Amino acid sequence: MRRSRPKDESIAVGPAAARSSEMLPQGKALLLPRPKLATGGSLADALRRRQTTREIGGRALGRQLLSDLLFAACGVNRRRGPFGGVGVTAASASNSQEIDVYVLLREGAFLFDRRRHALVRVSGEDIRRLALGPRQPPVSPDAPVELVFVVDVDRLEHTTGFEEPGLHDPEVQKSYYFVDTGIIAANVYLFAASRNLACWFHNCDRPALASKLGLRKAEHALFAQTVGFRAGLRKEVAHADKR
Repeated sequence: MRRSRPKDESIAVGPAAARSSEMLPQGKALLLPRPKLATGGSLADALRRRQTTREIGGRALGRQLLSDLLFAACGVNRRRGPFGGVGVTAASASNSQEIDVYVLLREGAFLFDRRRHALVRVSGEDIRRLALGPRQPPVSPDAPVELVFVVDVDRLEHTTGFEEPGLHDPEVQKSYYFVDTGIIAANVYLFAASRNLACWFHNCDRPALASKLGLRKAEHALFAQTVGFRAGLRKEVAHADKR
């Protein structure tokens, strides 16, 4: 019997969520709604509209939109992928899936668990400001979502995929995980364009994020990506993707 996904465990995004999420214990998995991508525009439209927009307002994304965003970034799109693992929407070296996506919200910091399509809370602190590098201007400080890309080098060292020598060479590893991060970021850019969202890929405060997210020695914060509605965009225009 297939177990139904409890609606009350889906992460709420926005001011009302702060009250409920404060009661959630660290490490608890919050199931996201199943992704629904049929409401977006065509790939051709997304390619034409893809751009970097740094002026992002503070209006929160809904739960469904956040779910769709994370699925587009690196969600599981097939249970049988390369080398016996699951397949995801973003390619990686030997299907190592060495890039994790952390989601920074007003309600706290969460790790996206792609296998369960869920968010796992790692901190109840609002650390969205750390998604920007220390020398970057505080552009769009109230943007609702900051995605932080973190590499786990151990997954390259101990891949279940093709055992090529380069996976154990630090310089080759670096080339792989930078490319793999870029693939995820490109997915986010195209998704944002398809849903009238603003998006910006940028540097981040790596040491501070490593501390706040509790990263292991083999894990390193790489870059971040801000996502939200364009500043000043009217609500009815922002939802025009449902046309």
